[in-house]
Amino acid sequence: MSQPVGWVSRQFGDDPTVVLHVPHGGLRIPADVRSAIVLDDGQLEAELAAMTDRHTDHLAVSACERSATSTVVVANELSRLVVDPERFVDERESMAEIGMGRVYLATSTLDVLRHPDPQRDADLVRRYFEPYETAVARAVDVVLDANGHATILDIHSYPRDPLPYERDHGAERPGICLGTDGVHTPRSLLDAAREVFDGVPGGVALDTPFAGTYVPGDHYGTNTAVRSLMVEIRRDLYMDETTLELHGGADDVTARLAALIDRS
Repeated sequence: MSQPVGWVSRQFGDDPTVVLHVPHGGLRIPADVRSAIVLDDGQLEAELAAMTDRHTDHLAVSACERSATSTVVVANELSRLVVDPERFVDERESMAEIGMGRVYLATSTLDVLRHPDPQRDADLVRRYFEPYETAVARAVDVVLDANGHATILDIHSYPRDPLPYERDHGAERPGICLGTDGVHTPRSLLDAAREVFDGVPGGVALDTPFAGTYVPGDHYGTNTAVRSLMVEIRRDLYMDETTLELHGGADDVTARLAALIDRS
């Protein structure tokens, strides 16, 4: 079976220094993958509404268009229900314990999404997870080779109210959650983000309700020339969580993202 394209990569300007990574904004599920998902169409639509970081690709591209800094956007077009490209491949991935590792077996409500099938899951990893990981790593390496350094802004969103699968339902849910890594998130980048997002409804918090940020495996934990910060945007800041449509707040979020790019 041929490998379908599952992501898009766009460059804005020459000699980019910043990579915007958008892993969870996609909605596409190939037909052969859909056939193993046990949800009916209505249930699947609801699950996609809950789990998709909808419009984050639009926010990222719009921010790059407004920024004065050259950038690359790598955006996943496939739903995270196909594979989740931000999961660890080994025992570090704690979400695997609840059936939400690289290939989800559970839904956001911890019901069955698909039945266990190790051979099928290995095939999904081979067809989708590994090529995507390689594509993001290549984008970062191009920036790194050209400049000696690269900054990744890992763009996500999350609902105002916690979903059942989340571990800590009492965690703070700020307007902006900044996810960090002890090796790859320098204080200067974190301070810039705090200043850029100062004044957003709900405020800014660190590593809550989600923590960490994405770095390609070859650089993870070792190469400090690769800097990374996760930007989790509470969805009500830019969209109506009932209709799933963008609202006027998206312009403010986009402007702030553009300012962060320019300070990265």
